[in-house]
Order: sequence, then structure tokens, then C-alpha cells
Amino acid sequence: MKIFARTHQLPPRLAAAAIILSSGLDKTSVDDQAAAGLHGMAAGTYPFLGRMDPVTFARLLSRAEIVLGTVLLVPFVPSLLAGAALTGFAGGLLGMYLKTPGMRREGSLRPSQEGIGISKDVWLLGIGLGLVLEELGHR
Repeated sequence: MKIFARTHQLPPRLAAAAIILSSGLDKTSVDDQAAAGLHGMAAGTYPFLGRMDPVTFARLLSRAEIVLGTVLLVPFVPSLLAGAALTGFAGGLLGMYLKTPGMRREGSLRPSQEGIGISKDVWLLGIGLGLVLEELGHR
């Protein structure tokens, strides 16, 4: 496994890191109502999260986003590892898009007005898969 990210991998890693790190930092100070909203949306898609306290969920999500953003930002984290983590995270976001009622137009994968924000996260999946596939291809 290559230890340092290749130079051409840095721009997509930095772009994804900036968005994810910002999101995680914004969630460090969410109030109870915002935490309940985040938790409710996630638990609606992933029922096992329903047993978790909303504030605890928001705190853990914040930390996970900060860690993932940092992993992507630091060039000595192998791109295979960074890409796999990003792919998993983006897959979870897109799972919410696909499973949450009202996110998509009826009978279509195209987003509704409410789903545009989450549907745009498909680019995170593309970056993650691109990093993983490139590293696996060099083996």
C-alpha cells in the first residue's frame, strides 16, 4: 500500500476534506433540537440508530466527520484507506437519500427539491471509489 497520496489525488481529497471537516465542526455545537433532527433522519433510514440518544448521536457524527476530514486532508494517510473510509461514509449518506421518503421524485432516482442536498453527495462516493480503484489497480 502506497504510504503517501499521489499528487493528482490531493485536489479531490482536499475538496472532500473541506466539506466533511466543515460539517463535522459545525455539528460540535448543535442544540438538542438540531441533534434530534439529525438523529431522526438517520434513524428513519437506519433503525438500529433509534436506540441511541440524539445528542450522543450528533456528537459521534461530528467526531466521525472531523476524523474523516482529517484523514483525507493528511497526505501520508494511504489513499486506499482514505478512499475506503470516504466510500463507506458516502454510501451511508446515499442510503439515506434512497430510503428516506420525499428525497426522490416518485418512481425516479432524480432528487426532489428536499433531496438535492443529500443527492449531491454522490460526488463523495465518486471520489472515494476513484481513490480505492486506483490504489487497487496499482497492486
